[in-house]
Formats: sequence, C-alpha cells, structure tokens
Amino acid sequence: MRGKVLVAGFATRHIVQSASRAGYDVCAVDHFCDQDLLWYTSDHISFDELEELPDAISRMTAEHVFDMLVLTSGAEEILSPVPVCGSSREIVNRFLDKLDIQHFFENIPVPAPRLARKDESPVMVKPRRGAGGWRNAVIHNVDELTLWESHYPDVPYIRQELIKGIPASVCCFTNGTTARAIAVNEQILRGQGESAYGFSGSVTPIEHPHAARMLALAEQIAAASGCRGTIGVDFVLATDGPYAIEINPRFQGTVDTVEAAYECNLFEFHVNACQGMLPIQQKPVRFAARSILFADNDLRLEVDLKKLSPLVADIPWPGTFFEKDQAIVSVYGTGASRDEALSVLDKNISIVRQYMR
Repeated sequence: MRGKVLVAGFATRHIVQSASRAGYDVCAVDHFCDQDLLWYTSDHISFDELEELPDAISRMTAEHVFDMLVLTSGAEEILSPVPVCGSSREIVNRFLDKLDIQHFFENIPVPAPRLARKDESPVMVKPRRGAGGWRNAVIHNVDELTLWESHYPDVPYIRQELIKGIPASVCCFTNGTTARAIAVNEQILRGQGESAYGFSGSVTPIEHPHAARMLALAEQIAAASGCRGTIGVDFVLATDGPYAIEINPRFQGTVDTVEAAYECNLFEFHVNACQGMLPIQQKPVRFAARSILFADNDLRLEVDLKKLSPLVADIPWPGTFFEKDQAIVSVYGTGASRDEALSVLDKNISIVRQYMR
C-alpha cells in the first residue's frame, strides 16, 4: 500500500474507488455508504446531516492513523489534525461563494456571464453557496423570483446574465502556480422541474469547435486560483465561445467518465499535483457516459443491483427507500463515438429500470 487516506464528504464513492485503484488503503466518511463504497474501503462511517460530518471525521481519525485527508463536497471547510491533500481551507472558502467566483472571473479576466441588472429578464438565479446546481433557476419575472425565494427562504443568491449553450466542464490539476487541463466533459443536467439545472451525469470527452479555447481558459483560471490538486471549471459553450460559470476546488462528479475515457487515475494525478508535479496532456481512447437515475415516484428498492456491476455504481442496499426525485444509482455506457456511448448507456438504463418498478 502507498499510504492510508481518509476521504470525507457527502458522496465519496468515485474518489474512494480512484484512490483504491491507485494503491492506497482508503477509509471513508460518507452520507450514503453504498455497497460499492465498501468494496474499496477498509473502514467507513456514515452520517445523516452535514452538521454531523465533523464528529464523524473525528471518530474516524481517533480509530486510524492517516497519511492524508481528502475533503470533497460538504466537507471542504472542516478542520482536522490530518494533513489535507488539496487546496488550503482559505482558498477553498473563496470558491465556495459564487459571488466571489464572479469577481474572480472579472479580475483575471475571462469571459463569464455578468451580474444582471435589476430590471433585466430572463436571468439565471443561483444560491451563493452550494454544489450541483440543484437550486439554480431561470427567472422571467418578479412573480417567479418571489416563488423561488419562498422555496429557499434566507438563501443569499446572485442574478446572472443568461447564457444559452451546452453545459460543459474541464478537469484540471494545479500545483498552486501552473495548471494542466486534461479532460473536457459534456454535462448532463436534469432538464426539468425544480432541479432542471442539477447535475445528473456526463459524457467525456466533448467534441466541440470551442473545446480547445475552453481548455486554455480552464488552465488560465486554475493557475490563477491558487488551488492545489484537482479543480473543475464549469462552462457554457455558446455560439460565440465558452463562458466560465463556476469553479469547483475539489474532485468533480465527472471522475468516472474521465478515468474511463482517458484510462488514467485522477487520484494519483491529484496527489502528484499537490506535491508539485502536473500530469502530461492526456488523449482519450474512447467515449464514456454516466447518467444518474432518479426515482420517478416514492419506492422501496427490493432487488440487489450489485449483480449489474460494472454497468452501474453507487449501488444502494436492497430495501432502501427512495423518495420521488431522489438519486438511486449511476449507469454507464462506453463506445468509440459519443453516439455509441449514449446508445450503450440507453440500453443499460433500460436494463436497470426493469429492477426499479
């Protein structure tokens, strides 16, 4: 083993799996603790609410001696005696606030949606803090904004110019001063309901006329951020070019498709970048797609989906109850082209859905 690592956050399976494949002894503090998380960990602790996360980390660190701690979504600001492998708490905190991200983009500068005027519509409304885009919404008038505010009372937010295009992202690695962008991704969003802009999967790589420009902008952003290790930069690919949307100073939800498409190990890249060594430019060997399946209605999953692995991941335990719109499982597809990968993904989704009725 190369060392003992603790991965902590709301959902960690993708990082835990990458770390295990890189040769580390991995423990996890995770909200879900799905079946396949246990396949890659020597110990785990689950938690229900995010305010329970610091105590869960403390209990885990009291039981084991760790060489490093990797913090992901929900855990970025937690203090621990274990050395953090990643960006400093101060730098991470800056990029957890979307208004601070807005000012950062303006100061570099890079193309980004501007803050909207008070009389402007439609606009994109985003909570200043939070991941995954689940509460983002396009607002057309005062009544819609009032309704949004009633759903999320006391939530600070920003209003941005609405940019139409393809949601995309770039996976980067930075040593604090320079950066390497290694993968471009198409993001799959829910596309409907109150969580229309919520992340629900990815296709890697994305083929687009502005992909090279997006890579260059992502490296500029990552290098200027002061972050260390992996960093994700979200974009909208508009007809006139890419617009930077957000910065994710942590492992991204695209880990699975990036590793499958580029045949690389992102955890190893992350550790190396934190030590000052950036990866070489990567070339994709295939297209990889991931889609998160959500419950159409309240349901109790009685079957064991682990028999469908490796077509699926984030595998729930039999008997788990899911409320409507709650994430159930991830499904994959790969192929020599985007169309082939999506076709395989659709076939695999059809197989999985037979067990979700």
